[in-house]
Amino acid sequence: MVKNSSFTEIDLNRAVEELDLELVTGDINKKIEGIYICDLLSNVIASASSGDIWLTVQGHLNILAVADLTDVAAVVVVEGIKPDQDTVERAKDRGITLLTSNKPAFELAIDLNYLGRY
Repeated sequence: MVKNSSFTEIDLNRAVEELDLELVTGDINKKIEGIYICDLLSNVIASASSGDIWLTVQGHLNILAVADLTDVAAVVVVEGIKPDQDTVERAKDRGITLLTSNKPAFELAIDLNYLGRY
């Protein structure tokens, strides 16, 4: 994975406020150290880094196992897709930060990158 060298840490709570992300469950008082976009779970396991914010259209239980394995800061389900109720309940139980956005992943990544640069 190529890291954007101009991206600096940003507060997740700032991203939630400024980019109209909806908190489903979890703690937003943490730092985002990078952005990872992928819907293929095996690629996320292989390439996402601890502290990344992971953008995906997946909203099922398997994203939680991947979030645990990779130690991402948060999972954002994009394009207005809502995670299923089992996923929400288990995310609460596991302390995984789960958010949603109406934006497409690429557009949200651009906005996050902008926050991380300025």
